[in-house]
Amino acid sequence: MAASSIFPHVAPRIIVITADEALIPSLEESLVSVFHTTVLNPSEPVLAILAETPVEAALVDLDAGDGSTHLGLDIVQQLRGFDPTLVVFALTRSRSKLIRTNTQAAGANEFFIAPVDFSQLQVVLQHALEKRRRAIDRRELQEKAASGHSFCGLIGGSEPMRRLYDAIGRVADGSATVLVRGESGTGKELVAQAIVASGNRRDKPFISVNCAALPESLIEAELFGHERGSFTGAHESRAGHIEAANGGTLFLDEIGTLGLSLQSKLLRVLEQRIVQRIGAKSGKKIDFRLVCATNEDLETAVKAGRFREDLYYRINVVPISLPPLRERKDDIALLVDHFLKFYSEANSLPLKRMDMEALGVLEDHPWPGNVRELENLVQRLVLMVPHSTITIEHLPQQVLYASNTTQEALLIPEDGLSFDEEIARIEVAYLQAALRRTGGRKTAAAILLRMERQKMKYLCRKYGLNG
Repeated sequence: MAASSIFPHVAPRIIVITADEALIPSLEESLVSVFHTTVLNPSEPVLAILAETPVEAALVDLDAGDGSTHLGLDIVQQLRGFDPTLVVFALTRSRSKLIRTNTQAAGANEFFIAPVDFSQLQVVLQHALEKRRRAIDRRELQEKAASGHSFCGLIGGSEPMRRLYDAIGRVADGSATVLVRGESGTGKELVAQAIVASGNRRDKPFISVNCAALPESLIEAELFGHERGSFTGAHESRAGHIEAANGGTLFLDEIGTLGLSLQSKLLRVLEQRIVQRIGAKSGKKIDFRLVCATNEDLETAVKAGRFREDLYYRINVVPISLPPLRERKDDIALLVDHFLKFYSEANSLPLKRMDMEALGVLEDHPWPGNVRELENLVQRLVLMVPHSTITIEHLPQQVLYASNTTQEALLIPEDGLSFDEEIARIEVAYLQAALRRTGGRKTAAAILLRMERQKMKYLCRKYGLNG
């Protein structure tokens, strides 16, 4: 059979390889309306043709005229070696489990036994092509990250992250106070470090202080320092974090947790650029750049009297917003790849990978803990999964239940279910719950379920519920 091409109006290119001319009418009726379909005989130089005209998917009829499947299996294996991203479907008229096993080993994505419902095959093929496109997009993002889509420790090639990189570049060489805003776990300290690393203070001190982590009784001494004997336990003089940042950058994380008295002292330091240790008689002139971070709504805190308005205006000179992970899901593949490499190497383990289905679940998750939550999960998976590939079955239940990707699998098991039995089970559960709520009174239960009383009695008799 000579190669014949049929040109529909839509883009995806597929190739069908078969020696059975009786299949052509079914193919034309079902596939040609959706795909740009090229039909080839197995004896033709398939790889040479694909080298000239790339395709996205291949449907291989395994059966030769003599009933053997060797040539078909060879073609599947060649196609998989030619293009690892190619969607490869296999078709046979045999019900041999060995053929199915050999076909999967050769690299086929799906396996069909004739006679085939081509309308169903069309749907499965469209779904597989969409998954292929997502996988290619993810790989391109990973390649872009490796070639520049990361910035001073920050990882991401999405539009929100590109805007962030631009903002960091604009403020890096200045001295203006920067307020980094973002949810917990988004990487606010990384932004502060990126500002320093790309600016003119990169070789100067970088002092990072988590205001929420310091006890209220110690935070003043930690920030401002103290002289010997200024309070019980002050056995020697010590510079505080503000003084230690002289010439460089002071990063105050969770600045919204500072008490009002400390806010007043910090405001005075920012206005005068003089820091005075506890117990000292005079202050010391210092030069530092302040970068602050918060996950709080400081405007609300100002209105509530928990944060000084004048300090708010002092620190909110250049605000930079860090996007939550749920708003840059295109970056999840990049982050997962980075954390897999980092924690595999850190624990002297062979490099682990995550399959596309598991990665799809992670991309569906809302990530309330943001990048920190994702990093902790990947670290745990690297340590606890004994296999080289992390699959969907290794993911924690709370991630699976939140995923759109797994909803079908949760609703309909792989081997199917009885629809009538499932509906009956749901009906019984609601009836029993309503009867328990109403103490077994069917009339009240019917009202609770907004159901006719006669229907309630009928269903109770049907399922043997006596209330």
